[in-house]
Amino acid sequence: MDQLDDIIHQPVRLKIMAALNALPSRESIDFVRLRAIVEATEGNLGAHLATLEKSGYIEMEKGFVGKKPRTSIAMTPSGRLAFERYVSHLRGILDGAA
Repeated sequence: MDQLDDIIHQPVRLKIMAALNALPSRESIDFVRLRAIVEATEGNLGAHLATLEKSGYIEMEKGFVGKKPRTSIAMTPSGRLAFERYVSHLRGILDGAA
């Protein structure tokens, strides 16, 4: 990777990817919980999730719990790989600066 992944590099998307990466593979998190973690508004989070979903880095599943809508978000294998490469690239930059 010659440069940072522009999809992940945006601060809110980086927080989303870091939070999802902390979960076991294929495990999901509820939209409301993720919103609290990344400290984003509902609309802002939704827009960033749409970008990540379009890139194939996350999957969203919409359903209902009783009559309440629920959205679950999980990192895809390609998203996990992209995040690992992103972190590796950052480490390379830091190692080169030392």
